[in-house]
Amino acid sequence: MSDNSFGRLLRLTTFGESHGPAIGCVLDGLPPGIAISPEDFRADLERRATGRSRHTSQRREADEVEILSGVYEGVTTGTPVALLIRNTDARSKDYAAIAERFRPGHADYTYQQKYGHRDPRGGGRSSARETTMRVAAGVIAKKWLAERHGVRVRACVVQIGDIVPRAFGWNGVDDNPFCWPDPGQIGELEAFLDSLRKSGDSVGAKVRCSATGVPPGWGAPVYGKLDAEIAAAMMSINAVKGVEIGAGFAAVGQFGTRHRDAITPEGFLSNHAGGILGGISSGQDIEVGIAFKPTSSLRLPVASVDVRGEPVEVVTTGRHDPCVGLRAPPICEAMLALVLMDHALRHRAQCADVFQPTPRVPSSP
Repeated sequence: MSDNSFGRLLRLTTFGESHGPAIGCVLDGLPPGIAISPEDFRADLERRATGRSRHTSQRREADEVEILSGVYEGVTTGTPVALLIRNTDARSKDYAAIAERFRPGHADYTYQQKYGHRDPRGGGRSSARETTMRVAAGVIAKKWLAERHGVRVRACVVQIGDIVPRAFGWNGVDDNPFCWPDPGQIGELEAFLDSLRKSGDSVGAKVRCSATGVPPGWGAPVYGKLDAEIAAAMMSINAVKGVEIGAGFAAVGQFGTRHRDAITPEGFLSNHAGGILGGISSGQDIEVGIAFKPTSSLRLPVASVDVRGEPVEVVTTGRHDPCVGLRAPPICEAMLALVLMDHALRHRAQCADVFQPTPRVPSSP
């Protein structure tokens, strides 16, 4: 059984490898009538792209989207939408020296154990290059959510190593190379990443992803919980090692009198639940925290074994990110948008005729 697809009514399948001729996706279940053009993908793909600053991998891909099917005269037809991006800047020779060695912290060893064969060039299917197609599909989902329901999905980096924002604001997040919400700290982050890159080491990061305008009622008990499917979608992103909804792990240290979100006719008084109660959206903002591990591709030597089980030393050359989380916000946005759109379609399919006499509680006073 292959697991390259996810979603129920809105189903995404991705294909391709980091150093293959192209990567692509098929998005099935899209409603007809959504206006789509190749230009729509450019902004988010550039946010995810490498080579935008000295703090990311210097691989420079054109990332031009080709729409192969499902769109006629600029709008979706209701049939599967196929998107393709050709790889233009792969350097497979960078991996020749480690083709028979397993890089610690990578999927090399596990892919070999599972399939008995693997593509060592840039990690093949396990490369973060695959997430490009998630971002492309997410562009369509974000557009539909905004136009149909007024939902806005956005993300930023809220921790790099031990550094956290001293202030928070969405304005300007896309104007700095760190997707950082506090412009007063950009100099500090520049110095930290410069020293990290010179040392040859890497560091982890945390991303905050939010969705505003989500109506109450999306999600389903008990095995289709909205928060469970968001968590699964985020965990499917390369390098993610932790996901929290709302207060998340901080809830461990909270008392119930604080954690429960009091409700008044004027609105919820807090949002420790992250906008989801019993697996169903409450109408408050959906708040998700995603932890990314440090990049494992380092020029610093590390012990490992080769395909024959012999001890070896691995040094990874080539172009790699000192902090992979810097390019993650548009990927997290895409996965959240795809889950939300799938649940919106599922809710419409089952509950479109439900009459609800209880008034909606505002997300906040």
